[in-house]
Amino acid sequence: MSRTFIIPALALVGALAACNQGSDLERAAVGGAVGCAAGEVLSDGNCIAGGAIGATAGAIANDF
Repeated sequence: MSRTFIIPALALVGALAACNQGSDLERAAVGGAVGCAAGEVLSDGNCIAGGAIGATAGAIANDF
């Protein structure tokens, strides 16, 4: 892996570590940011769809 991928990935993992705490809105915001980054990397610039999926997953993460 290149450094340009590892450093943002570590930052995203750090942001995800806060998912157990906070409100649904905070988890949705973090999930949306992570989903947008994943959509940009994995789907060649599909930030909107990745952000929507990530925000939804973040909002309902503590319900499981």
